[in-house]
Amino acid sequence: MKRIAIFASGAGSNTAKIIEYFSARNTIEVAVILCNKPDAGVLKIATHYHIPNILIEKEKFFRGDAYVSELKSLDIDFIVLAGFLWKIPKKLIDAYQKKIINIHPALLPKYGGKGMYGNKVHETVIANKEKESGITIHFVNEYFDEGEHIFQATCIIDETDDTTTLAAKIHLLEHEHLPKVIERLLSV
Repeated sequence: MKRIAIFASGAGSNTAKIIEYFSARNTIEVAVILCNKPDAGVLKIATHYHIPNILIEKEKFFRGDAYVSELKSLDIDFIVLAGFLWKIPKKLIDAYQKKIINIHPALLPKYGGKGMYGNKVHETVIANKEKESGITIHFVNEYFDEGEHIFQATCIIDETDDTTTLAAKIHLLEHEHLPKVIERLLSV
């Protein structure tokens, strides 16, 4: 059984989908959820599914061991960033080389980088009159959204789309594909 840790900062819809997907399988287990916001919805999801959680302290994350010791003590094999908004420290990247992935709500390399997340991405995509958008799942390196691409899926942007409707399309893609990509990467 492979054990994954999920890092999240927000509501946790992707986290919930990952947990639901793997609860029907005996190959991968969400072992812990790490969060940097004490009022984030993802912590309620952790409680609902009886999954341990760790509230990340900024000082320890960036200047300490980046929670590597906790992850190693939990026998974590793989890390998924699902709406986690902090840059990952080099200590954590080094400890989990090619074992940390992120999901980004755009077709990288466009609309990535520091400050490009959530509705900010969708607003920019629409303002630039793009005809399509999508998701990118990529390995994490020391730069925002610049790691090697693993998977992309696209959706058409209609003339009537706004940030809310585009966000809904993107969430559908995330929920459908992220658990499957995790499964594929961990079955190799």
